[in-house]
Amino acid sequence: MNPDLELVQIRQGESFKAWVHGYPFHTVRWHFHPEYEIHHVVATSGHCFVGDFIGSFEPGQLVLTGPNLPHNWVSDVPGGTEIPLRCRIVQFSEAFVEGAMRAMPEFGGCAPLLSLSRRGVCFGPDAVRDVGPILGEIVEARGLRRLTLFMALMDILSNDTDARPLTSTHYLPDPSGFMSGGINEALAFISRHLTEHFTEGDLAAISGRSPSIFSRSFRRHTGMTLVQYVNRLRINLACQLLTSDPHRSITDICFASGYNNVSNFNRQFLLQKAMSPSRFRALSQRKEGARYAA
Repeated sequence: MNPDLELVQIRQGESFKAWVHGYPFHTVRWHFHPEYEIHHVVATSGHCFVGDFIGSFEPGQLVLTGPNLPHNWVSDVPGGTEIPLRCRIVQFSEAFVEGAMRAMPEFGGCAPLLSLSRRGVCFGPDAVRDVGPILGEIVEARGLRRLTLFMALMDILSNDTDARPLTSTHYLPDPSGFMSGGINEALAFISRHLTEHFTEGDLAAISGRSPSIFSRSFRRHTGMTLVQYVNRLRINLACQLLTSDPHRSITDICFASGYNNVSNFNRQFLLQKAMSPSRFRALSQRKEGARYAA
């Protein structure tokens, strides 16, 4: 079965994405993305799938996957169980690390690890112990502190003598083959044209499915309807614009995020963030002001 494409949104003004999720989580599935991913299991145990590797995992497992390497972690928990924090994740692009290597030659020390990550890398207990607090802090860190934590993280991982690859030596992910799946082609189209107008019929045609079959397949792959999925991505984009450009008008941000109606934009923002865009901006500015005042 081909893996699904996951769209990783790295916010404007940030070099990488750091986030957490619990269990269950709507996008947990066999998937791939062009970004590197550091995956730290905080809770639950089960089976992990990385490329052609299948193994068990438990709390504390730490894995780095390279670009387009399919992966998934399937927890063995009773039905109806809810876990508030299952894992911590850091995702970053090839362009970011290549730029870092050009600007800072010392960062080139990460090159062997990044190369090995194309097979997936599982780290030893000493590295897990050392990076745990870093991953706990990096999710909430801002500004230069995020970068210093990221550098410390990569330094520890690059020097872990217990790190071992997961996939077989001959395994090579084929993103062009993965992308031949109709839903993945539709997801890639959404990513490229997020702020433009398109319909479910347009995406059904791209995927080679009828509208009804596409709708069912899309919901199975993403855990939500097309409208919910696009609104989530557009509101996330709006949040980036609200925090990165404090002088830009709400109306301008509405249109820049792909909406053509301010009332609908405000309604969707309220549904997802439980506050208005202006309130979100005000709280973000207050948070930044408090951080610098401290």
